[in-house]
Amino acid sequence: MTVLELLQSTTVYFSKRQIENPRLNIEHLLADALGKKRIELYLEFDREIHWDFFGRPFKTDRRALIPRPETELLVETLLQEISPGEASGSRLADVGTGSGVLAITFALERSGLKVVGLDISDEALTLARENATRLGACIAFFHSDLLDGVDGTFNWVVANLPYIATGDLPGLPKEVKFDPKIALDGGEDGLTIVERLIESLPGKLSSNSLVALEVGQGQAQRVAGFFARQSFRDITIKKDYQGIERILTARYG
Repeated sequence: MTVLELLQSTTVYFSKRQIENPRLNIEHLLADALGKKRIELYLEFDREIHWDFFGRPFKTDRRALIPRPETELLVETLLQEISPGEASGSRLADVGTGSGVLAITFALERSGLKVVGLDISDEALTLARENATRLGACIAFFHSDLLDGVDGTFNWVVANLPYIATGDLPGLPKEVKFDPKIALDGGEDGLTIVERLIESLPGKLSSNSLVALEVGQGQAQRVAGFFARQSFRDITIKKDYQGIERILTARYG
């Protein structure tokens, strides 16, 4: 997202919430965040905005989903399960890596962890590699439909897959529509891709492995059912900061 796109989308967002002088307010806020004078923004409309995630700046653009704050809870939840001792030599797959924020964060937070980033979008993988190089993270990125394109088994799997129903896409807020459709469209009921991932996991997991997923509002109980049908155990659901059941973890083997 560029400076101009962020100004435009946030102006619309502020206007809908009846914030006074919406354009002026976002200009002041963005100028302060970038360490610029407000007038200087007009000279940098094409500048790409970097997105802070887990304390690190990531490049974000139209090639992949812009990280959401609630996704940091997904990282926190899984990091609590991966002790530094367990990380060394174990394998983690980030399925649907997008801009690479999850894969890169885990690689940097847990040294010794062998991280693989997977995505079906070549454009997203290019962006993820750019972020990994800039932040100094050693990750193997592969073009893959879920876990189909990678060999071996994993101790940890994390995924923030598309979970919006196809029919709901036209009604999304304007600011969300900057994200590529492939990163949003979860099929007819929103859970087509998530269910397919869970069905494919048993043959890709090591003994006592852990899977952590982010899901949409009202989806957690159904996803827990998907896990149960595949004989996962210790299925847990965690609410985000708005009280929405957002994060699921489950063990296998």
